[in-house]
Amino acid sequence: MIVVSAASGAFGRLVVDRLLEGGAAGRVVAAVRRPEKAVDLAARGVTVRHGDYDDPATLRTAFAGADRLLLISSPELDTARRTAQHRAAVDAARAAGVGSLVYTSFLGADTRAEGLTAAHHATERALAASGLPHTVLRHPFYTEAFVHPGLRDAVAAGELADGTAGRGLNTALRGDLAEAAARVLTEDAHLGRAYDFTGNLWDHHELAEALSRVFGRPVVRRDRADRAPGARGWLEEQVRAGALERQTDDLRHVLGRPPTSLDAAVAALLGHPRPGSPDARPAGRGTS
Repeated sequence: MIVVSAASGAFGRLVVDRLLEGGAAGRVVAAVRRPEKAVDLAARGVTVRHGDYDDPATLRTAFAGADRLLLISSPELDTARRTAQHRAAVDAARAAGVGSLVYTSFLGADTRAEGLTAAHHATERALAASGLPHTVLRHPFYTEAFVHPGLRDAVAAGELADGTAGRGLNTALRGDLAEAAARVLTEDAHLGRAYDFTGNLWDHHELAEALSRVFGRPVVRRDRADRAPGARGWLEEQVRAGALERQTDDLRHVLGRPPTSLDAAVAALLGHPRPGSPDARPAGRGTS
């Protein structure tokens, strides 16, 4: 039995999709905070159980009988609360006798305990101390944070404003990361491993070229001096500092293929490629 926690979220649903596509129907359990939000999963033959990160008793019941458990990290932003939720989930998995646990961490969490990585670092340490057989999947930022429907305005204007100073990004599509998680959950070669996942390195000059190819009209990149509002501005600061340029082959290795190309990601997230566009491989694997 494979249990997927937080299975009603965007990433969890993609993992369930990949498991069902891979022939795991009848063996998948969705642990969700609000079961009424997962009736569509139940209709597809997935067993739905109540599992709330803030209610450890529900987690023990939700995880019962699991040969493998995917612990998807909580969306909680407060580090202390998120860490407590994850530790409760690890304790519940041990109490439920889970065979092995797969945890979605974040790049750098093995060496840094600050900001975004703080709760993940604490969770990785809790896993190591738990005695549970486990695998760690350290994710990069999602491509969807940068390649989004708002870029259609750039296509219409023929100009892509860029606040990253042209630095590289190692993002990956949710769909690729979900496929990798499904493989780790159903294959035997990954136990005890910690993977640092990155997609193909790209920059906004290449993004402008991809937009041009996919939509069949010229788009040029230009530097933007002013800071973007909100979270986007913070993300661009990370890129300008080179924090997203690390590269590994781990995602390629687990997928057994290259991560989805930038052209295919643009086509999947923004529209369909024009006839003849390069690398128009169906990127439904990367939709959110």
